[in-house]
Amino acid sequence: MMRAILASMTALAVAGCSAAYSGPVETIDAAPPAVTQSMPEQMASMDPGDSILFWSDERRSAAFRDMESLFPGLEVAPANTVRAFPRGESLDAETVAAIRSFMADTQAGGVMVLEDGKVRFEEYGLGLGAQDRWTSFSVAKSFTSSLLGSAIEDGYIESFDTPVTSIIPALAGTAYDGVTVGQIATMTSGVAWNEDYTDPDSDVAKMLAIAPVAGESQAVTYARTLTREAPAGEKWVYKTLETNLLGLIVEEATDKSLAAYAAEKIVEPAGFEGGLFWMQDLTGGNIGGCCLSLRLSDYARFGQFVLEGGEGVVPEGWFADSGAAQVSFAPNAPGFGYGYQWWAYPQGAYGAQGIFGQAITIVPESDLVVAVVSNWPMATSNAYRGKFRDLVYGIAAGSD
Repeated sequence: MMRAILASMTALAVAGCSAAYSGPVETIDAAPPAVTQSMPEQMASMDPGDSILFWSDERRSAAFRDMESLFPGLEVAPANTVRAFPRGESLDAETVAAIRSFMADTQAGGVMVLEDGKVRFEEYGLGLGAQDRWTSFSVAKSFTSSLLGSAIEDGYIESFDTPVTSIIPALAGTAYDGVTVGQIATMTSGVAWNEDYTDPDSDVAKMLAIAPVAGESQAVTYARTLTREAPAGEKWVYKTLETNLLGLIVEEATDKSLAAYAAEKIVEPAGFEGGLFWMQDLTGGNIGGCCLSLRLSDYARFGQFVLEGGEGVVPEGWFADSGAAQVSFAPNAPGFGYGYQWWAYPQGAYGAQGIFGQAITIVPESDLVVAVVSNWPMATSNAYRGKFRDLVYGIAAGSD
């Protein structure tokens, strides 16, 4: 059934000739990069007990660099005009040693540092190379947030106050009835959820394994099983399903897949060199909360695109607002919070982060972008995440 659904999806656009540039795009004259269907010869199991969350270190490491051989998805070609970052002055020896030590300690596959739009550090581990791609997990959430901004800028979605049921009528009568787009974007819907990555019976482990219903997104099908625990807008709980719903909101509003919209609004304007692969669920929709595959340099390109504001692609000030603490974690974690699918950090920094150690951290005051991909031995680690933030702040301090 899934093959029949996915085989019927239409390939989009025709890519033009590739070129290179060293500054941000101001206009996009070429057709967007081509988007094509990708299907594995044999799909990986969707059983929650055999979820990628519970695979061995070796099995994960192989999968993270080759998700397209395991799952269906949409493949976006590289940008017509690739952004080539010039080489800047190398970081000092002490900072380089600290990065290498961090990479060894946390099983990092690569770290890239951009300052003032120049490459100051780029190294790889775990057998990864500059031409290889690595899966993002929840870093994808910040890509979906960017596409939400584009949908608002393009007039497809009126505002954060738009009820989700006005875009997805199938959510009427579910726990998401009465919830706004903005509340989905900040994960303050008040819907109860279990995001425990160590529990095969958690919502996050089961949501993509739910039996598909003809004509309905898996995100909606799983949303029907959920209940409310707080009034909308009053309680923050991290929920990957909500980004999946946000992705569906963008797809329904624009009448385009997330991958096709990303080809126009991210891949081309950010100048991606390696394109991207965006995984699909069992009903053929891109998974908004997870599972982009892209090169380390393209993680960094997205970060630079965000740092520069995405002029003409998202509303003015979109990324500054998205990276600010719309939900504050004080007093438990002063300076930390959650924005519109971005994590807010102290000193005005913000970032995208995903399980097993993927991250893009942006420090606007230092004109700094640091990207990392990893295969942590566990899905989440406050200690490893803290080491990465400390590393970024150390790089920023040395650059000031």
